Amino acid sequence: MATRVRSYSKINLGLAIGPARADGFHALTTLYQTLAAHDLVTVAAELLAPGAESRLLLTTNDRRVPTDGRNTAWKMVERALGELGVRAEVSIHIEKRLPVQGGLGAGSANAAAALIGLERELGVRLEGGARLRIAAEVGSDVPLFLLGGAVLGLGRGEEVYPMPELPACSCVVALPSVGVSTPAAFREWDTQQMQLTAEAASDRLKRLSQAIAAGLCEPHSSGVFSASGEGLAGNPLSALVRTGTNAELRNDFEEVVFRQHPALFQIKRTLEGSGCEYAALSGSGSALFGLYRTDDAASEAVRRLEQLGVASLRTVTLPRSEYWSGMVEQVGSCYSSRQ
Repeated sequence: MATRVRSYSKINLGLAIGPARADGFHALTTLYQTLAAHDLVTVAAELLAPGAESRLLLTTNDRRVPTDGRNTAWKMVERALGELGVRAEVSIHIEKRLPVQGGLGAGSANAAAALIGLERELGVRLEGGARLRIAAEVGSDVPLFLLGGAVLGLGRGEEVYPMPELPACSCVVALPSVGVSTPAAFREWDTQQMQLTAEAASDRLKRLSQAIAAGLCEPHSSGVFSASGEGLAGNPLSALVRTGTNAELRNDFEEVVFRQHPALFQIKRTLEGSGCEYAALSGSGSALFGLYRTDDAASEAVRRLEQLGVASLRTVTLPRSEYWSGMVEQVGSCYSSRQ
């Protein structure tokens, strides 16, 4: 039997870009939030006798997804087997339901789901530090999916810290047909920011970090630890948005991506209608999202996007407890922990 895992998606509630680092990556501060929308990753694994070579097979229903060592799920399983010091025959099937390269972290989530499926199939579990280290080697967005919920990302996004829970709310994700190249977006950002000093660039990271801390972690902020009230009113997300006043809680990529693709800015304006609490580009795009107080408002946003000819995905944000309780859909073997 096999283990089937829901491979959830994410949005970036805020993303600040800092100076380029010596390793070529940019310093980032971001607040991730997982969503209920997901792919399905099915893993079947069987230990092999000592001396045998591990064998991996990866299949998918989407021909755009690589089925070899370029795939993040393949990389994750290969590294995990090496870390565990075991040989196994592993088959992975990825049923794509999320857009490929859409800014929702789908490929990164597939890698985390493959690891969870592998651990359950083999009846072992990597030590937590090793899991996060391997995840960071595979991709900057992968570690967040080993936490779930609201997650602070630092470094290049791979240094992750769980944040106080944000109650679930309606989310509409706009899925434009236009593609956005992340490397090209970074290059354009660097060109635009050439006149800034490294210190000034670092200030962006500090401002977003301070807004997140004030909105989510300050016990005296209004409503921060209360999930009561209608819709988003009185919950931590509202406090975060009010604290940032939508000036610090933003995605820096919008400055360059909206110039390159003006239609994406129009989509954001559409999402902001009908009672939207907050809308932004996710990652470097091209997906954008809006968070809504009511289901009726979310439905209106979907209707307006349809009028623009833009596909959309209706979902909800996923708190950490629900992220883990609903992840494993089908288990075909025992599971134990090996520290």
